[in-house]
Amino acid sequence: MNVVRSSIVFSGLTLVSRVMGLARDVAVSAYMGASATIAADAYNTSLSFPNLFRRIFAEGAFTAAFVPAYARTLETEGKAAADRLATDAMATLAAITVLLTIAAQVFMPQLMLVINPGYADTPDKFDLAVLLTRISMPYLPCMAIVALLSGVLNARGRFAVSALAPTLLNLFMLLAILPQDDPESSAMAASWGVVAAGVGQVALLVWAVRRVGARIRIAVPRLTPEIRKLIGLAIPGAIAASATQINVFVSQALSSSVDGARSWLSNADRFYQLPLGLVGVAIGVALLPALSRAVHAGDKEGAQSAMDDAVAFSMAFTLPAAAALIAIPFFLVDGMFTRGVFTEHDARETARALLHYGWGVPAFVLVRILAPAFFARQDTKGPMKFALVSVAVNLVLGVVLFHTIGVPGLAIATSAAAWSNVLLMGFTLARRKTWILSREATGRLLRIGVATVAMGALLALASWRRDLLEPLFGFAGGEAKLFAVCLTCAVGFAFYVALLFVTRAVTPGEIKRSLRRQPAAKGGDGDMPASVPPM
Repeated sequence: MNVVRSSIVFSGLTLVSRVMGLARDVAVSAYMGASATIAADAYNTSLSFPNLFRRIFAEGAFTAAFVPAYARTLETEGKAAADRLATDAMATLAAITVLLTIAAQVFMPQLMLVINPGYADTPDKFDLAVLLTRISMPYLPCMAIVALLSGVLNARGRFAVSALAPTLLNLFMLLAILPQDDPESSAMAASWGVVAAGVGQVALLVWAVRRVGARIRIAVPRLTPEIRKLIGLAIPGAIAASATQINVFVSQALSSSVDGARSWLSNADRFYQLPLGLVGVAIGVALLPALSRAVHAGDKEGAQSAMDDAVAFSMAFTLPAAAALIAIPFFLVDGMFTRGVFTEHDARETARALLHYGWGVPAFVLVRILAPAFFARQDTKGPMKFALVSVAVNLVLGVVLFHTIGVPGLAIATSAAAWSNVLLMGFTLARRKTWILSREATGRLLRIGVATVAMGALLALASWRRDLLEPLFGFAGGEAKLFAVCLTCAVGFAFYVALLFVTRAVTPGEIKRSLRRQPAAKGGDGDMPASVPPM
């Protein structure tokens, strides 16, 4: 049960997708801008709407309910029974998301007035947002199927294809945007690219599950006892796992009355989604099946070790990312995005939000790490209650701070809400004596913190004297700023890694152990046909 090794595999492959995603976002910003056009806000709205439901009904629900159930069935009843469960679950989830997509197509103008009331004052933006969202909504059922099939692969110890699948989205969108010559046509092409990518991802995951020997068929939905139990677990689990995304969505809705604000928040979102995707999601994906097996086997020591490793490993990568977002927000945004119709004013407004998302990043990741400790024990109602508290905190603070200090107040509210969620989950796990951070893990986190503070100070100094960095590359404009950002981040990360070894927060022996392959669980890769190669 090597959570760290599986997380590294998932994170490394996700990095490929995230780099392509950054290229996609740079192109989107350059072609669509932010406050200067209506296209950027409309496009970001169209993408966020199906994404929200994807995380609630697809990824959130099945992270919370399907993966433990499938892993347990695979362990105790074998592959045939597990695949029957997956077939019925996929049919039910696909039916629900298709019906939701049809309803959204019919009632999108009314929904848009509810979720983005500020757009009503700009009819052209409102109409474009409705059209683009209608185009992109079929992405939802595609992603529901992808999420379920990814859960099948992950429960069988295969993480590569599910980590690489988002690459198709970035590739299709880049191919759609690059030939365009104005913001509106770019937004239209990107929305069609989203749908095409969804179909491509489904095809890739279907191929992958067949390669590992899973037999999941197209079927008519059946409300079997197992599916009813899954639905009962999935509803609260979906809300619990999606609290951060719901909070971000609420913040974006509140910002709809400010031109460009939706795009500023979306661009800031891209930066903190990098550590969340590379670390939080990756470790959460690897941790849930491992914890489920440990809990089912009564292995308390194994469950404790998995949680300790997950928290320490996640913070080793998350804290320096958070320090960078806090220390050099404008340096990052300006270097990455200020080009084309995305102006320096847009960069400064984005950076103001990014600063406050920065101190929330550890909480965004910890929510993903602590939730599996509940889900593995089939407790989805507890995290749901904590998530609802965090949503309430976000809504109250967001309304107050938005009308007090503007758009950055929404980022403050989102980060504060995430920390309230983490504190509630951590306190509950400790009170139940389910998990308390060990003394060894606590010491490691303190050493990681020392290295993080030192790295943050170095980055802040580099940002302060950025005027000395950009001329080193011999050319002006966005290219010099981009290379300066990349060089600064590379040097800062190298400095941080060196400090980890100096403080013995990480040792070479621990790295070797974390990368060592361990025997597969019964019913997973251990009884795979010999002819099936590793994915």
